[in-house]
Order: sequence, then structure tokens, then C-alpha cells
Amino acid sequence: MPGGTDLRGKRVLVVGLARTGVATSIFCADRGALVTATDSRGESDLGETVAKLKETGVTVELGSHREKTFLEQDLIVPSPGVPADEPHLQAARAKGVTIWSEIELAYRFTKGRLIGITGSNGKTTTTSLVEHILRSAGMRTILAGNIGTPLIGCVDAMTDSTCTVVELSSFQLELVDTFRPNIGVFLNLTPDHLDRHHTMEAYGAAKARLFENQTADDAAVLNADDPPSTAYAPSLPRVYWFSRKKRVAQGAYVRGQEIVFRHDGAEEVLLKLEDIPLAGSHNVENVLAASAAARLAGAAAKAIAKGVQSFAGVEHRLEFVSEIGGVRYYNDSKATNVDATLKAIDAFPGRILVILGGKDKGSDYTVLQKPLREKAILALLIGAAAEKIEKQISGSVALERAETLERAVETASHAARRGDVVLLAPACASFDQFQNYEHRGRVFKDLVRQLEKQAAGATSGKG
Repeated sequence: MPGGTDLRGKRVLVVGLARTGVATSIFCADRGALVTATDSRGESDLGETVAKLKETGVTVELGSHREKTFLEQDLIVPSPGVPADEPHLQAARAKGVTIWSEIELAYRFTKGRLIGITGSNGKTTTTSLVEHILRSAGMRTILAGNIGTPLIGCVDAMTDSTCTVVELSSFQLELVDTFRPNIGVFLNLTPDHLDRHHTMEAYGAAKARLFENQTADDAAVLNADDPPSTAYAPSLPRVYWFSRKKRVAQGAYVRGQEIVFRHDGAEEVLLKLEDIPLAGSHNVENVLAASAAARLAGAAAKAIAKGVQSFAGVEHRLEFVSEIGGVRYYNDSKATNVDATLKAIDAFPGRILVILGGKDKGSDYTVLQKPLREKAILALLIGAAAEKIEKQISGSVALERAETLERAVETASHAARRGDVVLLAPACASFDQFQNYEHRGRVFKDLVRQLEKQAAGATSGKG
């Protein structure tokens, strides 16, 4: 247990007033800090947020960031969307101002056990699955982090007997200091967020800070099949592996049609592959990682099998939406990078109409050419990245510049025939046209449901 940090009378600046920034501002104000919250947006863009913060005694600066404000603080907590190299942060850092991410601040007040999960892809599914397994096993659990509820917003619910499972992004991990999970899981490392981190080395190093403060009493879980992330295996905590392809010295692996957990030379069967309800080989990896983490957290083999079998999946992650006229529609709005889109395409046998595009993150879309050529019949391009994607995948599949998600869904519904799959797997961020990937996914589902109603109306009209 970290033991807390005295915030009384401390000057704290929170940068960015999205979900995490608001929660952090209120948390600090409630503990006696002199809080200033700043956002480049104006009051009209933030709605009721401003009044809510002022009620708790938070000073709000909107419309632009003022360097003077940054330099006058004892502590600055940037929201995940604020780059660590933002000029005002750099100036404050040079003056010796402490800069922590929200998870670092929250960690200092946490109680109970902490499982931290990071990686380029699969974080949300794996985090949700670990929490679901442990809850099914009768443990008191809390689900937090990049998955929806900021860790700092869960502190008051923690006790010495809770186990908090937290999804962690590179943005959150790059500004930690003492943050230390009892179990750290690093799923994989593929190109993502290079517009922010600039190099794969910097991106990987930010993720690997998950293990930085772990001790010999802690456990690290890594993907033995993913060389880019195995390079970050730590030396101090106990290291466990997961693998679809080979037996591991310690950890979870696939043996025939079973998932086996190996520890100190002893092996136990956790579940059968046929028990996994989620589509795609990437989800076998997620189940392996989740099983290893849950076993290390104390869940029995039977509880792990039961938890996996009863797991319904995660919204916006290869989420089945509807079947209309024999055409199945899937929402994978969480596929915000190229590797996630590759995994989504791999989950289906073929005849895919895929919707790609959004805000580019410095990605290389040429790697989509081969799977699109083999499995897709049409790519519908939307958003700011459409032109770049078109140039990089041209010749591999029929293309259409749909521009908007609405038009993409409409076009796909006319082009698809019975047995086809319409797949939203954008390979991009959503911020050019949507608030976030959840918003994009909800709009897609609403559009599909409109098609469903139209189809039902047409059918009843024939009668």
C-alpha cells in the first residue's frame, strides 16, 4: 500500500478537462489542494463541467494555456491527451515542478492489490476479462483506467481486500514515478501513437514503465510470441509468459486444444480452446494473458474456465451488431491502429466490406494490402486519413471514398450480399469526426439499426 500524499495547501494544475481531468481536479480539491484546471477549449465547449468544477473550489482557465500558471505550481497533472513534451510542461519541468500522470497520483492513494495491463492491442478485452474472471471467482474487484472510469475516481471504493484491474495506455505510463502494480501484463507492441511518441523505441519504453518499480514480490506477464515486447522483459519481478505457439517455462500456453498454466514445473489445464466464446486468434492470446494474470491473482482453474465461458466480450471490440438479409455487421471501432485492423480482418474467413479511416497517427497502411487482397471485396474510406490510406492500399481491393460513416454504411448495405461481413475496423483514431472511438462505434450501431428497421419495414410491406 503506497501510503498517500498530502495535498493540503499544494498548488495543483490539471491540464485538460476531459473525463480524467475533471475527476483529477475534484479529487485534489476534495483533499485540500489549491486546484487550477486549464483547457484550450472555451466554456461553451465544456458545458456543465465548468460550473461543476467551480462548485468544488477549482479555479478554471479556458481558451488557452498560460505559461505563468504552469510555472507557479507544486504539481501538474496532464490529462492523457496532453503530450509530455508540450512546451508549457517542458518549461515547468525545467523549473523543477513535479509532473505526474493521473495514475501516478491515484496510485499513491490506492489500497488492495493492483493488476495493470498495457499493450498496443487487446488491452480493453483482456482487462475486462481479468476483472470478470476474478469477480466470477468471488473476489471483490474494481475495473478502472483507460477502459472508462479513471483510476483516481475509484480510490474511495478501494479497501485492503479489493483487487483493482486497470487498463493503462502509454500516455498514462510515460509520466509515472512510483507506480507499481502487483501484476503487470504487457500484451504486445505494434506501431501506434507515433504521431505522439515519434519513435517505436520511445513508445515501447513508455509501455515498459509498467514494470519499472516492481519488486521480486511482483509478477510480470509478457507475450512470448511477440518479439518487440519480449525485449522489455524485466529482471526484478517474477516473469511469466503466454504463448499460442510453444510451451513456456512459466505461464500459460496452448497445448493441443487446451490452455495450460505452468508454474515451477507443474502444469494444470485451465480450459479448452472450444470454451472461448470470442472470435479470432488474437482473442486466444487475450485469454492466455488473462488466464495467467487471474491464476497469479489467486483464481482457481475452474473459476477461470467459468469466467472465460461466460464472458460476453467488450463493446466496440469485434462486437456483433446485427444480421440483415444474411449480411453480418460488426463494430470494431476500438481498432484504432493498423495491427488491430489486421487482427479484425483475420477473424473472418473472407468476403469482408471494411470501413477504414479517421485521424491518422503516423501509421503505415501498406501492410493491409495482402489481407485485403485475400479477404476483402470492398474498402470504404472515411475521414481525414482517407487519401493516405487510398494511396497506400490502392490495387489490393476495390476502393470507395465514402468520406462519412453514414455514407459508408449505406454504400456497404447496397454492395453486400448474403454471407458477407460489413466490418468497421478503422485503423485510425476517431477525433477528426467523432468525440472518441466509443462515439464512432455507437454511431455505426445506430446506422445499422436504422438499416434493420428499413429491412423489417420492407419485409412487412410485402405481406
